[in-house]
Amino acid sequence: MSDMSGNGYSHSYSYGGSGGGGGGIAVARTSGNAALRLHENGVPASAPSIDARERVRTLIVDDSQAARDGVRHLLSHDTEVEVIGEVAGGPEALAFIRRERPDLVLLDAQMPQMSGLEVAARLARENLPAVVFITSYDRATLDAFRSHGLEYLLKPFADDRFLDTVRRAKVRIRLARTLDLSDRVLAAYRQVSGGAEPEPLPAPPSLAFQENGSTRGAGGEGAGGHVARLAIRDVGRVVLINVDEIDWIEAADYYVQIHVGPKAYLHRETMQRLEAELDPARFVRIHRSAIVNQSRIRELRHQGRRDMVVVLSDGAELRVARSHRERLQRIR
Repeated sequence: MSDMSGNGYSHSYSYGGSGGGGGGIAVARTSGNAALRLHENGVPASAPSIDARERVRTLIVDDSQAARDGVRHLLSHDTEVEVIGEVAGGPEALAFIRRERPDLVLLDAQMPQMSGLEVAARLARENLPAVVFITSYDRATLDAFRSHGLEYLLKPFADDRFLDTVRRAKVRIRLARTLDLSDRVLAAYRQVSGGAEPEPLPAPPSLAFQENGSTRGAGGEGAGGHVARLAIRDVGRVVLINVDEIDWIEAADYYVQIHVGPKAYLHRETMQRLEAELDPARFVRIHRSAIVNQSRIRELRHQGRRDMVVVLSDGAELRVARSHRERLQRIR
């Protein structure tokens, strides 16, 4: 089956049940900044302990006990997630969210008395947490989610599809925490300095590395002056990635998320600037939120009369915006 996330990207998997078959995943999956590593039998691999303050405090909302149990089972493998509660209805979810302020809510879209979308709408003018809607097929609801870029999972979904969606949510939560910390640090500096802003410093020299016997900067140039390698700062290290290794790139506010096989790296760069640095003969913008390595494109597929997706070599499906279709159709 094929399910699509609210930002327009989808992956195709055969459905094996949310919690059935032992809850395992066929392959180990690791994100660039995450501690989610699973053995084939579904047992978590050894991972560094995560400080409780760094865990993603998560609420499960679904009117089905079986569904809540399945979601809790999947989350139990993730050392970065702490399930702080579960509720069965919209009013209870509202009260819990306002009282406990979770970081993430996995929210059933179709519930009696108050839908998940109404719960989120009632919190929209408050401190709304990250939300992933879990929905059965309903054309009006799906159209609303897709039109407004909301993250969702379409039932039934595969275990790895669920974990991939949670991983993306965690990236956005970490980004929000970083931006909030930046704002608080700047506010403290302005208070101490009488309102002055920090003076800009000269750009530091780029890290050097050897490539084909020549020394280049970490963001070294390839043919035509386009970037050949990216330097991605992670906790306590700098990861160097050849652009040929990149599958696709996803916008994440003031950052981009770079997908390399099963890993994803958060890189502080805008989509517009990164697109200008990449070779247009090798990378193509297919959406305001996605750039794709052309060598990874396996198929262009029409869905109905209006929608088009690209299918990548790993099976990922990414939606194509109408304004970017003409260039894609010239790819050979």
